[in-house]
Amino acid sequence: MKARKLKKTKPQTKFIAMSAALLTVGALGTTAAFGTGKPETRHIEAHGTQLSVPVAGGRATVDITSLAVRARADDGRTWQLSAPASGDLGTPGEVTVRGGKASWRYGDRGLTVTASARDGRLTVTVRSARQANLTWPVSGMDRSTQELQIPRGEGLSVPVGDRWWNSASAGLAGTGADMAEGLTMPFWGTSQSGRHGASYLVESDIGTTLNFVSAGGRLHTEAEHAFSPQQATENYTVTFALTDGSPVAAARDYRAWLQGHGGITTLRQKIDRNPEVAKLVGAFHAYTWGQARTAEGVRRLRDLGIDRMWLGYDSDTNPMDRKATRLAQQAGYLVGPYDSWANAQDPASADSPVSAWPAPVWQDACVRGANGAIVTGFGGRGCYVSSEALRRAEPSRHYLADRTRQMTANGATSYFLDVDAAGELFTDRSPAHPMTKAQDRHNRVQRMGWLSGDRRLVLGSESAGSWANGVLSFSHGSGTPVDDRLWKLEKDRPTWGGYTPAGAPAIFFKPVRLPSDVAKTMYDPRYRVPLYQTVLHDSVISTERWELSWSKLPDQSRTRALLAMLYNVPLNLVLDQDELDRHGKQIAQLQKYFEPLHKAAATQPMTDFRRLTEDRLVQRTTFGDGVLTVTANFSARTHDGLPAGCVDAVIKGGARHRLCPTGL
Repeated sequence: MKARKLKKTKPQTKFIAMSAALLTVGALGTTAAFGTGKPETRHIEAHGTQLSVPVAGGRATVDITSLAVRARADDGRTWQLSAPASGDLGTPGEVTVRGGKASWRYGDRGLTVTASARDGRLTVTVRSARQANLTWPVSGMDRSTQELQIPRGEGLSVPVGDRWWNSASAGLAGTGADMAEGLTMPFWGTSQSGRHGASYLVESDIGTTLNFVSAGGRLHTEAEHAFSPQQATENYTVTFALTDGSPVAAARDYRAWLQGHGGITTLRQKIDRNPEVAKLVGAFHAYTWGQARTAEGVRRLRDLGIDRMWLGYDSDTNPMDRKATRLAQQAGYLVGPYDSWANAQDPASADSPVSAWPAPVWQDACVRGANGAIVTGFGGRGCYVSSEALRRAEPSRHYLADRTRQMTANGATSYFLDVDAAGELFTDRSPAHPMTKAQDRHNRVQRMGWLSGDRRLVLGSESAGSWANGVLSFSHGSGTPVDDRLWKLEKDRPTWGGYTPAGAPAIFFKPVRLPSDVAKTMYDPRYRVPLYQTVLHDSVISTERWELSWSKLPDQSRTRALLAMLYNVPLNLVLDQDELDRHGKQIAQLQKYFEPLHKAAATQPMTDFRRLTEDRLVQRTTFGDGVLTVTANFSARTHDGLPAGCVDAVIKGGARHRLCPTGL
């Protein structure tokens, strides 16, 4: 884990065949989430400069002079879906309506626009064959907008008029998120007053940034797309859907969009392909150190009554040995090494075994920038490795096959491949292995598919984007809505801790008090919403980041335990002898409560999320057709019989089960 990022083959001949819909988000389609209208029976209508497009639940009107978009719901309610595009578009050409599509051009800008009604939503594609930028849509500026939903990690729902969220203290206004790399899913949503809302989905996420802007004391978003023939981002497609205004409505819409185009692979399907995946159900996750990596450590977990765990370990000079691995598997646990294929260093001086590659990976496989220089790796060490270089080399050199075989020689049946699913994509200008960001993502999906397919490893990765759901079963980090100020804090070694002592690095074990503003943006339950779970609960088992283990942040330990139970996701831990001495009984209590809930609902979708109180501090989730219902009380007072700081869970047909976790 020393080389991992803290933020932020012969096998090549037998990669899992992946549909184009999964390889790039841009190939997926949509299904609208609101209303009973049947837009397929209505038509696009052009009236002067106004284009009226039928959508589920109403109509959307596009002003072709500015690309401003307004919604009119079936109940007569109207609001602005997008303000005009930033900058002068020039005079639009004549609108042509043919085959259910309307098209026109902005000749001065070299832009061609196509609008259509597709699967109950407005779909707009803007094309430019030359280098250009377009800032649009500009959403959330209508005065009726109340909240903005952002898939940052698990998800946030932010009151747009909140003074604190508009201030520098919140760290949101004035920032932007790359939609392919900075968000876990390529959409956002708004909630309007009166049970209305909108879902915005960017099919062409590569090349698009979502900017958060405060104006007049209110937040709004501005999406900016960079058209680039070199990056194959000439097409920019955005879809708009009307919703019921729920804080998870946009996530429901995106889930339906994925399902309609083959973009979700369920855990049930993954278990059918590889029964080892079933061992994730009911399991907490933990990275191990010292005694916890040994057979003695495994016995201690079993003695605590823990019968489901995912145990990971650093690929250092003291990995989990075959004896410990075998005992863990007999106990029903999964065991897997940490690995990364993203960094290469000179083997003679590499600071981590996972960064040491045989010649000539260092330096021949390094990503190169536009000036031909090697792109320095994370933390100023080595270089970032080109996935295209490894792909081309694999049939003859077998770097990945040999590496994976070595990593799993102890009998491990799981694998954690850092970064690959996180969306940290690169353009490689090397003439020996040129690559666009889209090709980089394609390569990553292919090699992860090989690991979980041909190699039959229970695969996980970092903060997995939704585009990777078909090739992995768990994600470490997608549960954390990271505030960018966290990275600065983690670099403060005296405060956060470093990589010593070797058997229990302080970076993982030293308790830390988060600054109040950072704690609020990341863990205040009033603003947390399960967007990721609404989309992918029955596909990818998601946890928080590995360096944010449950005991690392004692002030948030109770809230995080409640969130885990409410969202039906495992806690992520770090374990050594001392950690088990101090918190072993608490961990066992939490895991025993979690296991039956997860067994009931891990393969079920999250079908409902709602806030039960005006202060948003009592929340309820539902899975499947009521297979599991969980209610959490984050407030300081009892609500409807549920004490403060407690959670109630009801498995369908069973009794209520209560947990009141203690803090650390």
